[in-house]
Amino acid sequence: MSLLDITRSFSLPAHSDVFSSPLAVDILSRSLEVAEFCSANAAVIDFPNTLPVQEFDCIRKAGLLTVPLRQEFGGAGLGITAEATHLLLRLLKRIGWGNLAVGRIYEGHINGLQLVQTFGTPEQIAQCASDVRDRHRVFGVWNAEAADGVHLIPLGSGRYRLEGAKTFCSGVGCVDRPFVNGKLPDGRWQMCVVPLDEVLTHADPTWWQPSGMKATASYKVDFSGVELDARSLIGQPDDYHRQPWLSGGAIRFAAVQLGGAEALFDATRKYLQDLNRTTDPYQETRLGQMAIALENGNLWLQGVAERLAQYSPIFGGNPDESQPQADRIVAYANMVRTAIEQICMDMIQLCERSVGTRGLLPPHPMERIIRDLTLYLRQPNFDAVLAEVGKYALRQAQPAQHLWGLPED
Repeated sequence: MSLLDITRSFSLPAHSDVFSSPLAVDILSRSLEVAEFCSANAAVIDFPNTLPVQEFDCIRKAGLLTVPLRQEFGGAGLGITAEATHLLLRLLKRIGWGNLAVGRIYEGHINGLQLVQTFGTPEQIAQCASDVRDRHRVFGVWNAEAADGVHLIPLGSGRYRLEGAKTFCSGVGCVDRPFVNGKLPDGRWQMCVVPLDEVLTHADPTWWQPSGMKATASYKVDFSGVELDARSLIGQPDDYHRQPWLSGGAIRFAAVQLGGAEALFDATRKYLQDLNRTTDPYQETRLGQMAIALENGNLWLQGVAERLAQYSPIFGGNPDESQPQADRIVAYANMVRTAIEQICMDMIQLCERSVGTRGLLPPHPMERIIRDLTLYLRQPNFDAVLAEVGKYALRQAQPAQHLWGLPED
């Protein structure tokens, strides 16, 4: 039975039983096979101008491209059905364990489909579902830009021309349907899905010469001259920046990062076991600290999944309704992002102290994982994110035990 058949036969149960459902068991089983291949092949694609082509072929064959779609479109609702959030985070963490570069691109695919299914029209949702399900298209979100960022120029009759470029476009060569936000003449931002197989763009590989995350192929892409019609415009102007969807989505990349930290733990432990250094009291202490840190991260993911499930049946709520509690969800997601960043940084330091210089030289995987994780952790606006958590806490009056509690607490 294929994953599509299983998806059509079963629905996800209540949150407490979600991991025991046939659908969830199958998704996690297939994701483990994908992650193991990604891990085994990670050193092969750890070079500039390489792409995780085989990895995404495995993701496609495992049916994991379609799992972000709603169940009526042949998916599992991961990323859009709130009760499936914990399953989604475990899936992302597992792919991140296999290869952080692959996890980064795959997380963008889930992000793009979540945006379509939240803000798109029924026709746009059906079209994107068909693109993924029937044509195996990969989605992404390319939003970063410099001074020459993207503008949307109205041409009349519902058509627009793009002018300008995006930076950090992860997955160039793998991603077929990126979200490319552009400024309208009035300064507002409009989401667009660009069908890269139907237009001409210019990618600059020389722009991406990093120490880590090389296989993400996060190039600069110039969209100047690309023309789109209204069918490619998703949602209303400035929908991309609406909360809690924008900041709440940070939990996805945090889950991928935690997967990288788990891979670092596994590689560190194996290195010590191979050298028979498992009875050294200092190594025991460091591995104990690493194990505690990982469990801390897993509890953060579980906590935010529970709160999102309680908040609304769909991720972030219905965009056509007001979201009076959005600031609480945003603040909690910001805590998750901040806490997991610190966990990953601690894991890197503990690994380096455990294995020494010899363990940080290729071909040992620790060297690559540390490079990838260090770069990936540098997400934007860290200080502002942390300050927003404090601002939320200072505005509240309830006791600390209820500050982040679930609604029934």
